[in-house]
Amino acid sequence: MRSWCLCRICTCGRHRCPHGTTRIYENAGMFCPTTEYLEKYPPYGSALPPQSLKPKQEFRAGRDDYRAWDIQKTELYKREQTYSPPAVKFGNSTTFQDDYVPQEIKPRQSFRPSSVVKRSTCPFDGDTSHRLDYVPYQLEVKSSRPREVYKPTSQPFEDLTTHRRDFQGLAGETAKICRPAHTRVTQRAHFEGSTEFRESFQPWELPPPEVRKVQEYVPPAGAMQSDSTSHLDYVPHQATRVLPIRPLSHRSRNSDPFQGKSTTKEDFPAWESRRQGPVKQQPQIPAPSGRFEGLSTFRCHYVPHELVPTESCRPLQVPVKSSAPFDDVTMYSTEYVPKRREICPASCPSPPGYVFEHTDSRGHQFFRKVTPVVKAF
Repeated sequence: MRSWCLCRICTCGRHRCPHGTTRIYENAGMFCPTTEYLEKYPPYGSALPPQSLKPKQEFRAGRDDYRAWDIQKTELYKREQTYSPPAVKFGNSTTFQDDYVPQEIKPRQSFRPSSVVKRSTCPFDGDTSHRLDYVPYQLEVKSSRPREVYKPTSQPFEDLTTHRRDFQGLAGETAKICRPAHTRVTQRAHFEGSTEFRESFQPWELPPPEVRKVQEYVPPAGAMQSDSTSHLDYVPHQATRVLPIRPLSHRSRNSDPFQGKSTTKEDFPAWESRRQGPVKQQPQIPAPSGRFEGLSTFRCHYVPHELVPTESCRPLQVPVKSSAPFDDVTMYSTEYVPKRREICPASCPSPPGYVFEHTDSRGHQFFRKVTPVVKAF
């Protein structure tokens, strides 16, 4: 009978045998194809690998196509040139030095004006073309406009929008859900909240910690002596103060008042000078004396017009109401056939229809399929 691995019995694709790297069981020599590559490409033991037709990279001793030729060396036919040095001494003069005659260079006269400031004897004329050509005009008096008073409308506010007016809803019954009821596979046994860890490791009863008693403080008897060894061993001595060995100063004191004069103050007396004030231009346009009106030409000349709303040419979006009941039958609800949910046999500790045989060295569990026995009549 053929053995089936737990990986092959699984129909949902979620149950796998533990593929460990170490062999915790004995080597039984069984093979279990669990990878997609081994399932698509099974191994063939009788087929040999193809032989490579690539030439081997070996060194060949004979190279007959290339032989060395005995060629004699040709003689040169170039004439021999014997160099004879000149007997006359080299003069160290060039053609440029022989043809060039040095001439005296005269400095050119500069046409640049002198940087000396020439002071004018005429008085300064501060008139400009703007001051001479400018003609002052008299400004017109601006007309005052009364401020408009806000007047609220007497009609009540309508909070009806186009969306509320055009979409009032459709009359009809709500659609029924054609989805089958979800049945969850549950066990009828009562759930036990105990685990292996809780059963193996029970809490130990610990005794309360012992409280250590503190000894009461007992003050020493008798009075405290605050004398130290320095106070008891110290003996005071009578000594005189050492005078400083500093020479006496023979400086003569003058009772005359101090004169704060010097040759610099007498030769360079301070000049009386005043700071020149800024030169301000006299305004030619008189400043306004009245109150600022704050009116612009746009506000003065603007004439309000009554706004006439344009008529909409859009058709009215009135929902078409029907007296017939709403037909909520769809193709999905009529043609849908609910399928039965199948339970994966690998989810059970002992798959139904299989008998456990053995476990290989990698941890794969193999089961044998049980065939039903047919009784003959």
